[in-house]
Amino acid sequence: MAKIDFGGVVENVVTREEFTLSKAREVLKNEVIAIIGYGVQGPAQALNMRDNGINVIIGQAPEFKADWDKAIADGFVPGKTLFPVEEAATKGTIIQYLVSDAAQRILWPKIKPCLKKGDALYFSHGFSITYKEHTGVIPPADIDVILCAPKGSGTSVRRNFLAGAGINSSYSVFQDFTGRAEERTIALGIAIGSGYLFPTTFELEVFSDLTGERGVLMGALAGIMDAQYQVLRENGHSPSEAFNETVEELTQSLIRLVDENGMDWMYSNCSATAQRGALDWRPKFKDATLPVFKDLYAKVKSGEECVRVLQSTGAANYKEMLDGELKELGNSEMWRTGAAVRKLRPVKK
Repeated sequence: MAKIDFGGVVENVVTREEFTLSKAREVLKNEVIAIIGYGVQGPAQALNMRDNGINVIIGQAPEFKADWDKAIADGFVPGKTLFPVEEAATKGTIIQYLVSDAAQRILWPKIKPCLKKGDALYFSHGFSITYKEHTGVIPPADIDVILCAPKGSGTSVRRNFLAGAGINSSYSVFQDFTGRAEERTIALGIAIGSGYLFPTTFELEVFSDLTGERGVLMGALAGIMDAQYQVLRENGHSPSEAFNETVEELTQSLIRLVDENGMDWMYSNCSATAQRGALDWRPKFKDATLPVFKDLYAKVKSGEECVRVLQSTGAANYKEMLDGELKELGNSEMWRTGAAVRKLRPVKK
């Protein structure tokens, strides 16, 4: 492992230079990787591994026709590399359990009997294992239980791979039966195209992931945008102006500067007025949101958020409710304005 200084704290990480793709191929040469679920993470991880020369098969319920047909369109062949879920799980030596958290609980009674001594059960989220008292996902003792969690959506995992880059991933070993669990995990992380790999635990992965999704990555970001847009509109600004100052400048300019060299560098490359205002108001926003984040983390850690997710997603009318919530979001003035703004962007040549 490489020792890297992260802001004064030294961490051990695994880079692609020290654990090469050729080494990953050697570790996985006798493995059959069964991807269970061809929905969000499944396609990206499967296609990246296949492109990297790893033996991959897909387990997907044929009745979910859209996902089954997508796997076929991506080159997986029914009866050869594409199978119903239980058949694929039986054929695999590493079972990558990549259906949704709610579906993992439902499918587990079918998956568990398919696991053979020495197999590895792979997750990309610590949810089912961490909250096992709610999910019922308790693996047998004679298998490896491992995790590799890309820090991005399946779409980003694939896009970055095709661009020659990679999404960073965390990894963990929950149960090492074979004595090869860590080596298997790191090899899989390299095979799916991770930028680098950093160690965690199943518990810490799910705590950080749920906090991040509800916080800065999605929930807080959308909420702050809604609030700023509303204030601008209430004070006479046009939809176009409010959207550009709230979203477009962030996504098309400033966040790219942060990505390149960090927040301080972005501040240094903005006007003196913007710089001064941002520095003055940053602590006010931190003070306002810190209690919310502490409450959020406490609810994640206690399992309250887990129960909320399972109850909501398990409801008979959940799909209808979700579609309604997403439609309300998409049909808001701000995001209808966003659709119009995107159409006015210059066409890339």
